[in-house]
Amino acid sequence: MLFFKMVSVLYLRYFFIILIALSGFMLGFDLLSNGETLPKSANLLIIYGVYKWLYAVDMMTPISLIFGFIATIVELIRSNALTSFYALGYSRLKVLSPILTVVVTLLVGYIGVHATSFARANEYADNLRQSSEFLTPTNNLFFTHEGNYLYFGTLNPLSQEAHDIRLFTFEKGKLKETLSADNAYYANHYWNIQHAHIITPPPTMDLKGGGITIRNVQNVKVLKDFRPKILDQIYEGKVNYTIMDALDALHLLKSQNVDLSKVKSSLYRNFITPWFALVMIILIYGYVPIGSRFANLSLYSFGAILVTLLVWGVLFAAGELANNKTLSPEVGIVAPILFLTLLSTLHLSSFWIKSRLNLRQKGVA
Repeated sequence: MLFFKMVSVLYLRYFFIILIALSGFMLGFDLLSNGETLPKSANLLIIYGVYKWLYAVDMMTPISLIFGFIATIVELIRSNALTSFYALGYSRLKVLSPILTVVVTLLVGYIGVHATSFARANEYADNLRQSSEFLTPTNNLFFTHEGNYLYFGTLNPLSQEAHDIRLFTFEKGKLKETLSADNAYYANHYWNIQHAHIITPPPTMDLKGGGITIRNVQNVKVLKDFRPKILDQIYEGKVNYTIMDALDALHLLKSQNVDLSKVKSSLYRNFITPWFALVMIILIYGYVPIGSRFANLSLYSFGAILVTLLVWGVLFAAGELANNKTLSPEVGIVAPILFLTLLSTLHLSSFWIKSRLNLRQKGVA
């Protein structure tokens, strides 16, 4: 218990120091680069800074987990604590277990907060900088639903209202009717239109078909479960989904012939990409020297940091290519993590095999 507490507290200390430093640097760089366009109000400026700092924490948490491990293991080597653990009979896997436990706990919490508005912190900050509002209205939204075509002149996700609505209903490839309304609001899982005009074309385009018919209707309900946030994000091509929004979008739009690559990319980046920190820690630990006398710690630290940054850069670039539909989400996001996971599994297997062999040798002795 004392061993676990010592190693985990040391790791947490380095992790938080590095996370605060990296996120603070990222926030300061953003404030300097966008100084002329920042909100003039002091209250909005503080809120903007908080949201940008949350976004920086979001970006830097996985990399800070790895850097915190590098700092921890170097500290254990320099103080000869790592050599002492081995001398006391602790296996390599046993020494690593406190750090793995802390990392898994932090990653589970990190993924969990993406089910909240934490995932949209950068969007809120950019909206504040551009218009001094958390959520800006979306204009000229045109999309399809169940074979019908819809147009929203203006959509306000915050108030859950839309203006200048047009709904074109088709049946067997022919226009059945057209609905127009000035306003609609989302409530009770439906978009509610209080006053609408419905125009119905004649069944045949000849003199016998008659003319068009126009009628006024009250309390029309359309677009079941199409929440404003889903409309705003899916059809505007945004990628900062919360986990719940992305799951709802997949459920609602899987049969609507809508490209869901960005939604899948968002889910994969929330659920799968953060685990690269865990597998990188295992891979880096596989090359940890036993003591400071047997290796150059400065060279080891530099190599570990460089490899981490290179892998992180490749994963980030592949994720961006997946968001832009250049690569499929499975190829750009899932495949690299699976490859790293396979390598880390091999390292863990070697640790376990060596520990079992050592135990058998001690038993024979």
